[in-house]
Amino acid sequence: MIQEMIPIGLNDPMKFDCSSQNRCFNDCCRDLSQALTPYDVLRMKNNMGMPSQKFLRKFTSRHVGPESGLPIIEFKFNPQTGHACPFVTSKGCSVYPDRPGSCRMYPLARAIARSRDTGQITQYFAVIEEDHCKGFGNETGQSVKDWLSGQDVEQHNTQNDKLMALISAKNTMLPGMLDIEQADAFYLALYNIDEFRRQIFEQDLLKGLGTPKHILDDVRKNDEVLLDLGLQWIQYKLFGIEMKFKG
Repeated sequence: MIQEMIPIGLNDPMKFDCSSQNRCFNDCCRDLSQALTPYDVLRMKNNMGMPSQKFLRKFTSRHVGPESGLPIIEFKFNPQTGHACPFVTSKGCSVYPDRPGSCRMYPLARAIARSRDTGQITQYFAVIEEDHCKGFGNETGQSVKDWLSGQDVEQHNTQNDKLMALISAKNTMLPGMLDIEQADAFYLALYNIDEFRRQIFEQDLLKGLGTPKHILDDVRKNDEVLLDLGLQWIQYKLFGIEMKFKG
């Protein structure tokens, strides 16, 4: 149970330490209801050496946002393991180098505000204190900024902020529920990206959109470029915004 959320600044001390020596080790990976972002799925499916479709089918379930109609992707529930993450082991996380962004952030919550004039993002943080976690109060000599750097979370936040910008645009420009076709397109381009790639090259999915050859060449081999392309394609599909390419 969440006790409280305490605002904290980047330069404030991070009095928290997580290690296998803590008696609560792995408890935060159980009784889990965890939404996954597209970048989370990208990193984990590559860690497992799986195509996205197989990874999603084996490890995740898809739900519908009750007010938006957006697909929500979570780890599959398994009551026999106490609803544990499928990748938690007695020694810790088996996909630790590619663990989700929310795991990296814990026990911090992060919110952002984007300037309408400049597009600049301002970050806000809070500490989430939960009964099961015994890592609090430990002096580490690190600031919040130092701790975040050690969690290697910047790339996750950068990618996830792009998703949040898309969702914000959807809520403004297309309020209410997506229809099934729109939700399926969102899921395809942002989560099932190996199938998205296949349809680009085998079904000419981007026909008539003027996608430059150098972008297509990058898309063949680079999942992050493909994800960025998927974000643009969804804006085109949902809002009719013309796809723009650099170079």
